[in-house]
Amino acid sequence: MSALPLWLEPVERLVEAGGAVLVVLAVVAVLVFAMAMERWWYYRITWRIARRQLLRRWAARSDHTSWSARTLRQVWAEALVARLRKPLPWLKLLVALCPLLGLLGTVTGMISVFDSLSLSETHQARAMADGVARATLPTLTGMAIAVVGLLFISRLEHVIRREDQRLHDRLARALEESDA
Repeated sequence: MSALPLWLEPVERLVEAGGAVLVVLAVVAVLVFAMAMERWWYYRITWRIARRQLLRRWAARSDHTSWSARTLRQVWAEALVARLRKPLPWLKLLVALCPLLGLLGTVTGMISVFDSLSLSETHQARAMADGVARATLPTLTGMAIAVVGLLFISRLEHVIRREDQRLHDRLARALEESDA
């Protein structure tokens, strides 16, 4: 009977299967997923509200044609899009870290395999095969997290480009509608 609480048993099995690096990869995966959910929530709710407020603020201005008005419109739009783009560098960092952590898990796993082989006198091939399989698990996990993270980053960059263009189009349309 284990002294660990019941809810920690999966973590214990995770550490046994791939080492402590696998736990770090799990934490990074949770962070990437949490940031992805936060960006989805921001885009679906907060971004649309902020975009409407910006359009109203721009349409309420009396001056739309001067250089300073166009510059102000550009600054407002860039600031709003920058808020949408804000966590992108952190996401890229976490995704780039995943394969490196996986490699670290593989190296540490292989070191422990070779260490146990040097201590045993029988040099069983089965024990070595199990150790190698255990050592490659962090690499596979790191690559899987990185691929999913890259897909999300790619989609987020596409949404940012599209929304930047839509924002500029809507600001120009708001100007045309206010002139009519």
